[in-house]
Amino acid sequence: MSHAPYRGRFAPSPTGLLHAGSLSTAVGSYLEARSRGGQWLLRMEDLDPPREMPGAADAILRTLEAFGFEWDGEVVYQSRRHDLYREALRQLIASGHAYACCCTRKEIAATARRGLDGYVYPGTCRKGCPDGREGRAWRLRVEDGEWTTHDRLQGDCRQDLARDIGDFILLRADGFWAYQLAVVVDDAEQGMTDIVRGADLLVSTPRQLAVYDALGLARPEYCHLPVLTNGAGEKLSKQTLAPAISGADAARQLRVALSRLGHAPPEDCQGLSEVWAWALANWSLGRVPRGPLQIGLD
Repeated sequence: MSHAPYRGRFAPSPTGLLHAGSLSTAVGSYLEARSRGGQWLLRMEDLDPPREMPGAADAILRTLEAFGFEWDGEVVYQSRRHDLYREALRQLIASGHAYACCCTRKEIAATARRGLDGYVYPGTCRKGCPDGREGRAWRLRVEDGEWTTHDRLQGDCRQDLARDIGDFILLRADGFWAYQLAVVVDDAEQGMTDIVRGADLLVSTPRQLAVYDALGLARPEYCHLPVLTNGAGEKLSKQTLAPAISGADAARQLRVALSRLGHAPPEDCQGLSEVWAWALANWSLGRVPRGPLQIGLD
């Protein structure tokens, strides 16, 4: 457990605009940081240019400002931090934790079984690429055994990483950095003590713990908030056509987000500054449901 001053963050990806689900996550992470006298930083996870929406990064910042969020320091952009990721990968290669992989997705799909998050890599290149082939990507060598983390909202979470996920990608064959490496490097370099994010990322946590350990970095504490789902039970996202939010009706939308997190402001609390003041005075993680939360979008 960390005893350093609290540092949290919100890290949206500019693959789309903010929606009700991302607002709830931002609100929860912000209030948890402020209620514990900590800092709240903002990081733009823009490492996948083919999937990014033009102008989304700036639009996200404008929306957060319209809702009254106040972050500490300058916004960090992952696209400007490639040297950090390269150095981390170099360390992992030098220590024997990372290895080159020449397998294509088609080859993996033909021989691998399904796990918790896609195909479980069968370890084809663990002892080196086959003769005549060169590595296309880099993977982390996963140790056998169960990984356990205590989540401040979800409780004890366990995963057999080798069985359920397998050796996972650090640098993709197309040259883009994998989320599992970049997020650990960034959170460690920025001194994050607590990660508050959506429960859809809970399945990724053991992979990130493995990267922390392989790099010899101190682990942060985790708290995974409930995700919002549509009528079909799908997580709200750009892929499920979740409508974007705007600051035009920020106070009302903030009230709704707080209610979904178990904090319903009184009826006489209507203005944006009033809602924030009430939320800051009344926030308690113990009132937040574990989720998921199905909502209507009409």
